[in-house]
Amino acid sequence: MRIKESFGERVFNIGNIIIMLLIVAVTLYPFWYVTVASFSDGAQYMKHTRLLFKPIGFSLAAYKATFANSMLGRGYLNTLFILIVGTFLNIVMTSLGAYFLSRKNVMWKKPIMFGIVFTMYFSGGLIPFYLTVKQLHLDNTLWSLIIPNLVNTFNLIIMRTAFMAIPDSLEESAKLDGASHFTILTRLIIPLCAPTIAVMVLYYGVGYWNSWFNASIFLRDRGKFPLQLILREILLQNTNADSNNTLIDQESISETIKYALIIVSTVPVLFVYPFLQKYFVKGVMVGALKE
Repeated sequence: MRIKESFGERVFNIGNIIIMLLIVAVTLYPFWYVTVASFSDGAQYMKHTRLLFKPIGFSLAAYKATFANSMLGRGYLNTLFILIVGTFLNIVMTSLGAYFLSRKNVMWKKPIMFGIVFTMYFSGGLIPFYLTVKQLHLDNTLWSLIIPNLVNTFNLIIMRTAFMAIPDSLEESAKLDGASHFTILTRLIIPLCAPTIAVMVLYYGVGYWNSWFNASIFLRDRGKFPLQLILREILLQNTNADSNNTLIDQESISETIKYALIIVSTVPVLFVYPFLQKYFVKGVMVGALKE
C-alpha cells in the first residue's frame, strides 16, 4: 500500500525538486555557455554582454582555426600513449607499493611510510627535478612525462588504506592454499578493490590528459608534444597574431577559439567519466574510512 503524503511532505518534496533543478541548471550552464560560445561568431560574441543560451551568428571559424593545426592529430596520439602506458604503470607501481605498506609484518613500515608522506610536503624543487630527468637521459622523450610520476603519494595512501580494509582471514586462507604474495595481490586484493582501482585510473588518467607543464619543460621536438601543449600553442599563436594585427578578424576568432579548445580537450574525458562514475564515491570511501 502506498502511504498518502501529507500536505507538508508534498510542499517539502516540491521544494527539494525545485532546489535540485536550480542546482542542476547552475551546474550545467557553464558547460552550455562554453559550447554555444564556441559556435558563435566572434565579432557578435564580443558585443554580447548578457547570458548566452544559443550561438550568436552560428560560425565554425573557431573550430576551423583549431583543426587547421597539422599537429593536432599527433598531439592526440602522443597523449593517448602517455595516458594508456602511464596509467597502466601507475596502477602497477601504486598497487605494489600499497600492498607492501598494507602488510602487518613489514619491518620499518612506519619510517618508510613517513618518508613517503614527507614527499607530499617537501620536494627538491624544479631545478633538481629537471637535472635528475636530464641525467637519466629521459629529456625530450615521452618517458620523461611518465617515469618521474609513476607513484602519486596521495593515491598510494588511498590504495593502501583500501588494501588494509580487506579481512586478514582471506589472505590467510589464500596462503594455506599455497598462494604467493603476487597471487594474493592479483587474484584476491585487486579484484576486491576494483572500485578503488577505477578511481585511481580516473585520477591518473585525468592528470595525464590535462598535463602540459612538464611537457613544456622536457620536450623540444614538436612531434612529441601532447595534446594540451598543442592546444596551448594554438591559443598563443592566435593571441600573438591578434596583438600584431596580422588579420582583421583575428581578435574576434581568438575570443571564441578559447571555448573551442576547451570543448576539444574536454569531450573525450566526458565520454569516459560516466563509465567510472559509479565506482567513484565507493572507491574513495573504501580507501578513506579505515586506517
